[in-house]
Amino acid sequence: MRKLLAPSILAGDWWNIGEQIEATIRGGADVLHFDVMDGHFVPNITAGPEILASVRKRVSLPIDAHLMIEDPDRYIPEFIKAGANWISVHIENVPHIHRTLSFIKDLGAKAGVVLNPGTPLSAIEEAIHYADYVLLMSVNPGFSGQKFIERSLGRLSLLREMRDRLNPDCLIEIDGGIKESNVVEVVRAGADVVVVGSGIFGAQDIESQTRKIKDLISSAVAV
Repeated sequence: MRKLLAPSILAGDWWNIGEQIEATIRGGADVLHFDVMDGHFVPNITAGPEILASVRKRVSLPIDAHLMIEDPDRYIPEFIKAGANWISVHIENVPHIHRTLSFIKDLGAKAGVVLNPGTPLSAIEEAIHYADYVLLMSVNPGFSGQKFIERSLGRLSLLREMRDRLNPDCLIEIDGGIKESNVVEVVRAGADVVVVGSGIFGAQDIESQTRKIKDLISSAVAV
């Protein structure tokens, strides 16, 4: 299974975000990760569908919208209309996960289910049958630049076993604190899609750093 790199534009400099996104694309990015926060479900506020639509006009890569918001069903159509190709929602605040995942798919996007660090993997054991991908958070969501929670490696391995048993076509995505120092570990533990924020956008040369992270992912697969 091909491994994908998804730069998280939340970590970028919004004054220069267009140039920075273009730099990640030149460096080999596969997907753009777009974090959506409402100040209620998580303690931060970020961009909405209008900003996503602006990005969509200028890039052809898939856009992965991670909805860290209350009542995500209400806003899913807006984000897909704006150009999101992937939509993920949290198991912690979606009471009817089968219906929501089906709703996303019916609108033509890939459907993902997200787990926070303190949520047991068993919470998505049924939902994984219907998901195109599972996003495992390796930090508590809300802010870029947090430290990777080490227990996430073990959770990732267990999630891979669950995925292989229940839905082998489902991708495993990981987000939070991924950098040069641990990207190889997370790929070997089972990640198919690696979200990297400050580990890319914190570099002086974003294009070169994106390429370096991409090469590390490739080397992990080759072993």
